[in-house]
Amino acid sequence: MDGAGTGDWELALFGDLSDKQSDLLSRLVEVPPKSRGTIFFDSGGGSVYAGLALASVIRLRGLDAAGVVAGECSSAALLPFAACRRRFVTPHSSLLFHPIRWSSEEDVRYEEAVEWARHFSLLEKDIDGLLARMFDMPRDKLEAWTRPGRFVSGSELVENGLATMVDLFAGDVWSQMESRSASARPDLDG
Repeated sequence: MDGAGTGDWELALFGDLSDKQSDLLSRLVEVPPKSRGTIFFDSGGGSVYAGLALASVIRLRGLDAAGVVAGECSSAALLPFAACRRRFVTPHSSLLFHPIRWSSEEDVRYEEAVEWARHFSLLEKDIDGLLARMFDMPRDKLEAWTRPGRFVSGSELVENGLATMVDLFAGDVWSQMESRSASARPDLDG
């Protein structure tokens, strides 16, 4: 998991988070607490609970993670990306913000469906508040992106102060990330 010859760890978060949750959580727990590393994102999301668990482990372990959107970072994948101390995108990065979607393949009784609807209403408000807080952005801006749902480009994320741009064609990307890290460190206590 070492990256760029610095002893920092690297982790790729790709595909459906639901399918890879146990492996991703295990890998995050394997790195030393309060260590520095990079998480590469190319995920359309998955279970909101998987995204929340990954974001929680990043923060609970005090990881100094740089999140890099290599392709897509959407839906539930936004949670661990927002939890990263430093966030980087390219002009080609895509991020889909949308309301939580509930799906179940189980036969659910009416009472259970009512409880799920109540729970998801509360969860959606909680997740929106958490994302706004981790991104350090106004909640009304987040809601404008989320409802009814919107793809946000890497450039637009940078324009809103939520990430730092990396130019894939302007020399050493690692040097760009390192030189821009000081200005890209949000307050983790916020």
